[in-house]
Amino acid sequence: MAEISWFDPQVRGLRGKLPRKISADPVPPRSRHHGGGRVKRHRTIFISDTHLGTRGCKAEMLADFLAKNRCDTLYLVGDIVDGWRLKWKWFWPEAHARVIGEILHKVDAGTRVVFVPGNHDEAARRFCGRAILGVEVMREAVHVGADGRQFLVIHGDQFDGVIAYAKWLALLGDWAYTFALQLNGLCHFVRRQFGLKYWSLSAYLKQKVKNAVEYICRFEDAVAREAASRGLDGVVCGHIHHAAIRKIGSVLYLNDGDWVESCTALVEDAHGNLEILHWAASPDAQPVVAIPEEAAVAVPA
Repeated sequence: MAEISWFDPQVRGLRGKLPRKISADPVPPRSRHHGGGRVKRHRTIFISDTHLGTRGCKAEMLADFLAKNRCDTLYLVGDIVDGWRLKWKWFWPEAHARVIGEILHKVDAGTRVVFVPGNHDEAARRFCGRAILGVEVMREAVHVGADGRQFLVIHGDQFDGVIAYAKWLALLGDWAYTFALQLNGLCHFVRRQFGLKYWSLSAYLKQKVKNAVEYICRFEDAVAREAASRGLDGVVCGHIHHAAIRKIGSVLYLNDGDWVESCTALVEDAHGNLEILHWAASPDAQPVVAIPEEAAVAVPA
């Protein structure tokens, strides 16, 4: 159990802090809404790469998003709690506990919550096939949309050659990435002093580096091929912190992004339409449609 020691304090810390029972309304009164913003309803929400337990996690925005968005099913598509970091240094402020609290509130309210562990929370993979605090843990899942389409739901790290064959290099890259996120924090602080909205320096740099762009394209193609080989209509993944909706051959590729750079989620409505939402850094944040499914760009297989 040593490899999951980071998970135990997290669970213990929640006990006694959450209500035993919540009201019939899944979302309690305004006190949970940071300004009482309008609650939006979705059929399904997909989020990943929140990296709770790290300083880069935008936990305040994530908790706000979860409080203001209801759904029938919530998929946690990996790297939710960053076990890599917590093994080295414990970091768990109140905002991170609040995110877990919001997820458990959804479980108590009747939302089905499915957790597909990623590489940063890979210790949880030993619990696949079980339920923890009402959360179903699965190595992968198949989501059936409202329109009948079937989507493979995976984190995606198994299609990352660095993770699969050189984990030491992945760990080194993780430290470099953490440094870039620290620069993000400084950049955001300066921009906020001038009244400017949140902007990710690390995401901007990643888009400008040729090798990073090529890596993203290879990853997307590999994930899409896996879904196609299983005869599925699409795939939902995370891992690369790059939100996208693209048609690759016959497969609809969807990446829900992350909550350390872009603060994005993939949502499905009652008709099966899919879109990516960006969550603004504001107490009264309202979702902004970034990429609707209709705008998906077809890419040859």
